[in-house]
Amino acid sequence: MTMVDLPGRRPWWPSTLRARISLILLAGLAIAYGLSFSVLYVERYMSAKAVMLGTLENDVATSIAVLDRLPADERANFVDWLSRGNYNFELGNGLPGVPDTSAHGAEIAAKIEDAVGHRFPIRMEAIPGPVSRLQAHLNLSDGSPLTIDVTPKGVMPMAAWLPYVFVVQMLLIVLCIWFAVRQATRPLAELAAAADALDPNKKRPALSDRGPTEVAHAAKAFNAMRDRIAHYLEERVQILAAISHDLQTPITRMRLRADIADDSPEKTKLLQDLGEIERLVQDGIAYARSAHGNGEKSARIDLASFIESISYDYQDTGKSVEILGLIHGTATTKPHALRRILTNFIDNALKFAGAAEIAVERRDTGQIAITVLDRGPGIPQDQIEAAMQPFFRLEQSRNRNTGGTGLGLAIAQQLAQTLGGSVRLYNREGGGLAAEVVIS
Repeated sequence: MTMVDLPGRRPWWPSTLRARISLILLAGLAIAYGLSFSVLYVERYMSAKAVMLGTLENDVATSIAVLDRLPADERANFVDWLSRGNYNFELGNGLPGVPDTSAHGAEIAAKIEDAVGHRFPIRMEAIPGPVSRLQAHLNLSDGSPLTIDVTPKGVMPMAAWLPYVFVVQMLLIVLCIWFAVRQATRPLAELAAAADALDPNKKRPALSDRGPTEVAHAAKAFNAMRDRIAHYLEERVQILAAISHDLQTPITRMRLRADIADDSPEKTKLLQDLGEIERLVQDGIAYARSAHGNGEKSARIDLASFIESISYDYQDTGKSVEILGLIHGTATTKPHALRRILTNFIDNALKFAGAAEIAVERRDTGQIAITVLDRGPGIPQDQIEAAMQPFFRLEQSRNRNTGGTGLGLAIAQQLAQTLGGSVRLYNREGGGLAAEVVIS
């Protein structure tokens, strides 16, 4: 599926509401988790640092006091016992290092000086290497050198199970976001689907009004709108049918009066006008009936015999209607409605081209396409869709001999819908028009 870049739209910004809400929620939660992790990290670092410095100050003071009071030959037995996880004591000058100027080293040196009560001068050095190490050098009361090897520890070690908890939390968050966004956007998708399938002429179940107040209100408004549209269309068709029906009575009286009048050119013209009015009224009634379905029951027909009978009826009256291709088999449809559709197509082809051809094919989907073709002038491409509208005529002279009433294709389209099919017009290569009806 190709995504169309709309003017002013960011290419990285998703197009669907569901994706946008999900992205916003995930971004917000990720930032919140990042801030929480940062605060936790800083708090753990400060706690570990405070614990280390506090322990260093208390334990070193005691350890140095013990070593200072022990005889020199016994101190080696207590060095390991007095050492801890982040520092240990070494008898001697230790490793060569460089002067330490870091703030952390200054803090450790200050704690050690506080621990020994400033009785022993301390020199702090950093030991080069992959691991950060500091050594504090001092001399005991008898002049013996003592080195305190300190390995500063940062944040307290993280539990091995903590990453798994984090993954589970993120999965739960994603699941909750998906569920929340789905609940928020599903009514919109249902509303869009109902709008796409809107057909006032067909009885469809009402859109569900369950859910939040806003969703229920929108669903009720849509159902009410669909009912109003159906009512307006039904009222329009009823008015058209009533007018067409009521016109038949005065037309019949006028025809009777014209028939008993003396023969004259005016009488002939009057009868022709009455005939045109009567055909217009009949087309109006046919359109009104097709809009509500003609009540015809579906029946099984033999396709080849059905198409041949229509062609032979025209040929018997001297019309040029040929069959290009037939398929054998049966189809379940409304025969009278289908015949009316095809006769409307053929009448238009004969009117504008003087000849018509019928082609029948069965498609891979199982649908049957019946096409009436001609070599007439065709229809301008920008007017093909409008040609299916009622009372639309390409020929604007209002002359029935060339333009007709403009209801033939509209009636065919209405009848095709009652068959569960569709109607399509398209221009042929090399000139002419093709009118196609597809039935299941």
